[in-house]
Amino acid sequence: MTRHLIILNPASGKGAGDRSEPEIRKLWTGLGLGFDLVRTERPWHAAEIARKGVKEGYDVLVAAGGDGTANEVLNGLMQAVEAGEGSAALGLLGVGRGNDFAFGVGVPHDVTRDTLILKEGKKRIIDVGRVTGGRHPEGRYFCNGVGIGFDAVVGFEAARFKRLSGFPAYAVAAVRTIFLYNQAPVLRLEFNDESMDIPALMVSVMNGRRMGGGFLMAPEGLPDDGLLDLCIVTQVPFRTFPGLISRFTKGTQPGHRAVRMVRTTRIVVTSVSGSIPAHADGETLCESGESLAIELLPGRLEVISEG
Repeated sequence: MTRHLIILNPASGKGAGDRSEPEIRKLWTGLGLGFDLVRTERPWHAAEIARKGVKEGYDVLVAAGGDGTANEVLNGLMQAVEAGEGSAALGLLGVGRGNDFAFGVGVPHDVTRDTLILKEGKKRIIDVGRVTGGRHPEGRYFCNGVGIGFDAVVGFEAARFKRLSGFPAYAVAAVRTIFLYNQAPVLRLEFNDESMDIPALMVSVMNGRRMGGGFLMAPEGLPDDGLLDLCIVTQVPFRTFPGLISRFTKGTQPGHRAVRMVRTTRIVVTSVSGSIPAHADGETLCESGESLAIELLPGRLEVISEG
C-alpha cells in the first residue's frame, strides 16, 4: 500500500486548512487510503516534516494548503534528495488561498477530487526552479514561479488582508499597488546571452502558468517543457495600469507594447537603481533585494495529478 504523509497547514486560506481536517480524515479513511497527518506549527515546519517524511520512507508527501505549503514541502523533499536520504512524489490537497501551482499541474481546488486523484496515483514528472539571493543566499526551490516587482508587492499587500483571500484579495491588492508601486526600478536582466538595463515594472519567472489565484502570467507555460517563461513589463503610463492588469486575468498581455514574453533556462536580475521586491510561490524572497539568480532544473519532481 502506498504510504502518504499529509502535511496540513492549518493557517492556509485564512484558517480553511484547519477547517478542512475533519473532511480530509473522513474522506481518506472512507477510501481506505493509508495515511498519516501532521499539522504545521510555524514557518518552514512543512519543509522539516517533509524531509523527515522522505527519510522515514513515505511514498507521497501531500501538501495540504496553498502555494506556500507546497513550496515548503518541495524544499524539504529536494533537500532530502540532495542529501541522498531518499525521494518521494509530491501530492496536493488545495485548501489554501491561491493554489496556482496546483492549477498549473491539473489539480483542482476541491478536496474530494484531489483525494480521488491521489488515490488513482498517476505520476507526472515536472521541472523545478531554484532561486538564489535575498533571504536565501544558499538557494530556495520553487514549484510555480518567482515574481519580481509589481506582482511581488501585490502579494505582500494581499497578505495583509484579514478577511479577503484567494483571487479577490489579489485583485484588490493589485488596485492598491497601482498607487504604491508605479515607478519602475532600472534592472539589469541577463538571459539567453542577452544583457539589458531597462525600467522593469515587473519580471515574472514562471514554471507554471498563473499567480495570484487568477493572473495568467505565462498563458503558454508548461511545467515539464524544460523552460522558464519570462513575462517582462516595462514602465507604462499611470492611466494605462488598470487596462494592463485586466489583460493578465485573461492571459492576453502577449503582444502589448510594454510586455515581452521570453523563454530561457536561467536569468540573473540585478538592481541598477531602486531595489528588488520578490517572492517565490508567494513566499517572500526579499523586500528590497539587490540581485537574484534563477535557474530551471528539468525533470526533477514527480507530482500526482490527473495526467
